[in-house]
Amino acid sequence: MKPLAGTAVIGIGNEFRHDDGVGWATIALLCEREAQRPLPSGTELAQSDGDPGRLISLWEGKALTLVVDACFPPAAQPGRTHRWCAAPGETLHPAAAGRQSTHGLGLAEALCLADRLGRGPGRLIVYAVEGADRSLGTGLTPAVAAVLPSLARRIEDDVRRHGERTRRTSFEPGSPQV
Repeated sequence: MKPLAGTAVIGIGNEFRHDDGVGWATIALLCEREAQRPLPSGTELAQSDGDPGRLISLWEGKALTLVVDACFPPAAQPGRTHRWCAAPGETLHPAAAGRQSTHGLGLAEALCLADRLGRGPGRLIVYAVEGADRSLGTGLTPAVAAVLPSLARRIEDDVRRHGERTRRTSFEPGSPQV
């Protein structure tokens, strides 16, 4: 088995469903910022519609995967951001039947499928941004757009921290110690 290496930062969403485009908008901002603040070598930035096959191909073989997606809880506070870092062997639980999503199967289902196929990500960090509007149309609501700069900084810090820890300890990027 090939050792895990590199980082994938994946923005999931649909830019034609207002706040559901926050993942794509985050990746666009990270691409702009990279000109002034390059990310560590081996970092790939990608936008995804959430298709499980495409997600698996983006994170396969990566030591670190960060995912950014919108969420729409019943009592949403638009712009509030949740960070979830999976413990080894821990997975997201699939959403209840009848949930509403703009991209069919969700991230949890993609992770379950990937784990069963032996193609799951190495270390996983998920950022979920609460949205207000997922109706048809472009542009984020002001509350969601306002969190983009701080969210991009947090992601850049996670990517750099992971790269530093890997270099400092000399562990293989996919080893349990990283």
